[in-house]
Amino acid sequence: MQENEIKLLPPTFYDLSSPDRIRGWWQRVRQAGESEQDALKSTAELLGLEWMELDKTYLAEPGVVQLVPENFAKNHLLLPLAKEQDGVVRVAVATPFLGTSVSEMEQALDMTVHMVLAPADNLVDALERAYSGEGMEGVFTSLDEDLDSLDDVEDLRDMAQAAPVIRLVNNTFRDAIAQGASDIHISPYEDGLEIRFRVDGILHVVNTVPRKYQAAIISRIKIMSNLDIAERRIPQDGRIRLKMEQSDYDIRVASTPTVFGEGVVMRILDKSSIKVDISDVGFEPDMLETWKSLVHRPHGAILVTGPTGSGKTTTLYASLNYIKSPELKIITTEDPVEYQLRGIDQIQVNPKVGLTFAAALRSILRQDPDVIMVGEIRDFETAEIAIQSSLTGHLVLSTLHTNDAPTAITRLVEMGIAPYLAAPTLAGAMAQRLLRRLCSNCKKQGADGKWQAVGCEVCDGSGYKGRLGIFELLINTPAIQTLIQNGASAADIGAQAQKEGMRTLLQDGLAKAAKGLTTEEEVYRMAQDN
Repeated sequence: MQENEIKLLPPTFYDLSSPDRIRGWWQRVRQAGESEQDALKSTAELLGLEWMELDKTYLAEPGVVQLVPENFAKNHLLLPLAKEQDGVVRVAVATPFLGTSVSEMEQALDMTVHMVLAPADNLVDALERAYSGEGMEGVFTSLDEDLDSLDDVEDLRDMAQAAPVIRLVNNTFRDAIAQGASDIHISPYEDGLEIRFRVDGILHVVNTVPRKYQAAIISRIKIMSNLDIAERRIPQDGRIRLKMEQSDYDIRVASTPTVFGEGVVMRILDKSSIKVDISDVGFEPDMLETWKSLVHRPHGAILVTGPTGSGKTTTLYASLNYIKSPELKIITTEDPVEYQLRGIDQIQVNPKVGLTFAAALRSILRQDPDVIMVGEIRDFETAEIAIQSSLTGHLVLSTLHTNDAPTAITRLVEMGIAPYLAAPTLAGAMAQRLLRRLCSNCKKQGADGKWQAVGCEVCDGSGYKGRLGIFELLINTPAIQTLIQNGASAADIGAQAQKEGMRTLLQDGLAKAAKGLTTEEEVYRMAQDN
């Protein structure tokens, strides 16, 4: 060791009881040759502060950002991250000694500041993104070129990287996440782009964009999702990973050519919001116990059915999470893998390289599984392998697109599965829908005893806030097996199931409406086919 080399002792040896001592520690760390990032990490550990890297996908919460003036935030290199309970606001800072600035903030906001250390270069970029949301009109003013004439790929790429375009797209993501949207629809029309959010299952327009900005905005999204911006003739699929505060978002992007140019639909998946506790899915107590018994069977096939966006994947994930244990080998094949579940092997289907559901299933059967989850049965080949797997001692869970539970059984037969195979292997089928949940802040009960949606600030005037599941669970009893073997219709199977106690979607929904969880109008809107 050289004579003038500075050696750092473990952090617990240092006294940082005052700002001057913190500053001395900081200088000592830097003199020891540590990088700024390593120095920050060491200081954060010593002070018991959180350390956070704000990468290029990080989006601050706009409502929190507005608490602190832009000049103050940029001059002191600090970024408000989130409001927490008990009057605490989390703020990212680039240096551990901002005592005066923090005190000014606490006094101005009448809140306690909880500091989070972050790299300075990260903060500079994050501040620019956070305070660039001056509203769409301001963004449009900045876009003073006629982008409609941009055909050259390099010109498109350059314009897609322009600050106003980045601001507009980032603002769209921020607003969608803040509103709890599940999907973003960007649709081209003759006079421009229409941006819509799907919130609680309902699409509503949030913005319209002049047509001349269309190419740059679509190109920006395609660049973020690693799509080919030069290819506008065929559909493309991609994904974007975003960070907003403490949540990671996986955004699935699908572009489609239309007569007025490319449109984009983006599905927002909040990895932190999925309900993997089976008790949170929304079953009534008696149905919950029946479902638990069903998924604990050692073998057989269980089908969950319903339209896209009805919560089928959430139900399957919660079920797998409920039954998983070190004693069980659980493998899934999905398109796409929406959420990662610890303790479960998950396979992403990739038809481009020949990894279809059927091909993945064949591979899974060589992995000695106990439980198999197939994301969707789309064809006879997949259905046949799934049924054969359940016959050979495996529990198989999968989904179908049918309106009710009885039709799931007849759909398998229509695909080509012999009734004598379907009858003994199918353990049960469940249909489900997601309804809008009544806003607990403003709902009211009418003179007739029925609950009504009113509308308030909490629910943005809609009268609804959040989602609610309704279910129709069919258990394959001996009587129903006989009907299947005899080629009975879905109506006959459903009638027998109701005789044996099955509640239809409509009945389950009306029971929840009577409890004030939703309205009868919402139940009929979503379960009218039943």
